[in-house]
Amino acid sequence: MAKLKLRSSQWIVDDDNNIIIGEGRAKILEHIDQTGSMNQTAKLMKMSYKAVWSKIKATEKHMNACIVHTDRKEGSCLSQDGKQLLKKYKLLKAQCMSADDKIFGGIFR
Repeated sequence: MAKLKLRSSQWIVDDDNNIIIGEGRAKILEHIDQTGSMNQTAKLMKMSYKAVWSKIKATEKHMNACIVHTDRKEGSCLSQDGKQLLKKYKLLKAQCMSADDKIFGGIFR
């Protein structure tokens, strides 16, 4: 039998099931943090600028918070709320994967 492994994803949603953050939005925030540019982020992710911008704006709307600061001269950067959201998501994901791996191992190994 082939060696099995688990792949799982987490999405944080609000009461209306609007996505706040998941893998895709976390990657967007990581790239903005690294590049300082939404345009560069869109290119790296093979998305349109409008798609990246729309996902950020949707998250900001549902959180009622600014997660990315944009400036035509200085570019884009994560706000404190954006940094905290990304940090907490990464922590959640790591802890979920650790728990998932233990459960998976108990069932499939």
